[in-house]
Amino acid sequence: MENDKKILEIQELKREFRMGTETVRALKGVSFEVMAGEFVTIMGSSGSGKTTLLNILGCLDKPTAGTYLLDGVDISRLSRDELARLRNRKIGFVFQSYNLLARTSALENVELPLFYNPSLTATDRKEKAVKALEAVKLAERLDHLPNQLSGGQQQRVAIARALVNEPVMILADEATGNLDTRTSYEIMALLQELHQAGKTIVFVTHEPDIAAFSSRTIMLRDGRVIRDQRNENIRSARQMLSELPVADDY
Repeated sequence: MENDKKILEIQELKREFRMGTETVRALKGVSFEVMAGEFVTIMGSSGSGKTTLLNILGCLDKPTAGTYLLDGVDISRLSRDELARLRNRKIGFVFQSYNLLARTSALENVELPLFYNPSLTATDRKEKAVKALEAVKLAERLDHLPNQLSGGQQQRVAIARALVNEPVMILADEATGNLDTRTSYEIMALLQELHQAGKTIVFVTHEPDIAAFSSRTIMLRDGRVIRDQRNENIRSARQMLSELPVADDY
């Protein structure tokens, strides 16, 4: 589902932190591109620079050196407010811990990013949120609070919230980290469907079996890209689900 439009362009990205008298080099010259419609996993163990890279990709942090273009915009030139606006408009975030508001229905949680868009009416917001929840197969759970939903359903609400603004990229951080195997596969099946529909997905994980569901894997170690390759045999999460043993009722 790729096309030749570049969503991410990263060149010689470096990020350094001062820790007392020492300088920690978290990223040491990372370069790669992500085209529209790609499903890329970024892998690496802790200390590889994965989280630092995620924060820069998500416009939550800026590089010390190098360039990062998001949908053609150079983020290093933006003010904090411009960065926040870009982030809200261009990126849909999905986190390991869902980050849903506890006393707020699924529908209202999904509407949240739309409040930053003054051109939308309340009716527009609701319509968009309902459509996003339908896309993640939660149309009948609109009024449920997070504590009335399973972990997998909560993550689906989070994905709907990520989709609602029609961002250029979905950025997922260990989005299956808190889920059991079956639910992880369900979430990956959903992401594969979104990818088939043309969504650009960047999924940060440390789990190789999760990376096998994507079309390309970038491996980080010690702040550098040590591997960037297409996945020759992409596993179907839907098929893996069907092969899981049926859970006993207890």
